[in-house]
Amino acid sequence: MKKAILLLSISLTLFNCGQKNETPAKQNVAVNSLDELIVQKDKYLEQINALTLELNQVNASIEKLTVNEKRVLVTANPVQAVNFEHAIEVQANIKTRQNLQLYPEFGGKLERINVKEGQAVKKGALLAVIDDAGLQEQLEQMQLQLDLAKTTFERTERLWNQKIGSEMMYLEAKTRYEAQKKQLSQMKKQLAKSKIYAPFNGIIDEIFTNQGSNVAPGITPILRIVNLKNMYVEADVPENYMTVITKGSKALVEIPVLNQTQNTTIRQTGSFIQSSNRTFRIEAALENTNGQIKPNLNAKLSVIDYINPNAIMVPMRVLRENANGKNYVFVLTDSEGENKYIATQRFVNLGKTQNEMIEVTEGISLGDLVVDEGVGMLVANQKVERIEQ
Repeated sequence: MKKAILLLSISLTLFNCGQKNETPAKQNVAVNSLDELIVQKDKYLEQINALTLELNQVNASIEKLTVNEKRVLVTANPVQAVNFEHAIEVQANIKTRQNLQLYPEFGGKLERINVKEGQAVKKGALLAVIDDAGLQEQLEQMQLQLDLAKTTFERTERLWNQKIGSEMMYLEAKTRYEAQKKQLSQMKKQLAKSKIYAPFNGIIDEIFTNQGSNVAPGITPILRIVNLKNMYVEADVPENYMTVITKGSKALVEIPVLNQTQNTTIRQTGSFIQSSNRTFRIEAALENTNGQIKPNLNAKLSVIDYINPNAIMVPMRVLRENANGKNYVFVLTDSEGENKYIATQRFVNLGKTQNEMIEVTEGISLGDLVVDEGVGMLVANQKVERIEQ
């Protein structure tokens, strides 16, 4: 400050000297020649330039010593701890285990279809009937033979219990009766194959075969039945996530076609690694209360693979990288009052990213003021002024 005052005093002295010489100059204007006037003008210009230079130096010194010093304007946000959940996103497919094409177990003419497409049915409902080719009549005859064999056996057994008759007669009657029961049971099973029943509650999605057509066992599809209540989403995940994605991991399902999202949890993880792509299978349940979700819809599955309840997160835009590839941020330090600071360079170690934010694992602490806007204009230890947001 003393130096500034001294420079100012010298400037004023020179200025006063200039003023004292003003009158003689005016007196000589009329008597001097043109050449002398030009010389005198150049002399005054030299004095003015010298005074201007000294005045600029004084102003610069004053500016450095006063609060009007120019500083880079920046914004800065205090570091806070947040609950950070990192998720991986994979393509998924929506499925249901209750989605079946029903094939006949008995060959013949499709005699009757009892349902229509779009109809809701209960488990065990009779859906279609195939001509049994006379099996029903055979069953009735076998029932009569069974009744006779039963009566014969019961009478022979009573006589045998009374010690009447031979043991051979008793065993023969018993054998005929048991054999007839087995034959009748087999015929009932065979006859049951001529009828197609609903294996679960669901909706008849499509009927493939017309009534009156000939059908072949295991070859000709009859209809499709679907239950849309027990839906799930399935995806293949790279093997390196095996230790972090487990049963119970939180997940989010996004169905772009329906513009729907749904929170869920992983209910099953595969125990087998696909050798072709080094992935394992995961599965999560879906709710489908309104029936809009259909099998084989594409979906995105985001699975939480990392949780830090006290993470330090900063926007990725505040990061800078030096020539050696090390990442750093600028932190405001050495407060000089009135929102004036020094921008200090801090090297940081980084963690996982999510939605344009990145985790800082080392280098800054809670409460530090990390520079955001204006960071591109900074160099280490630069004086800045913080703008309140």
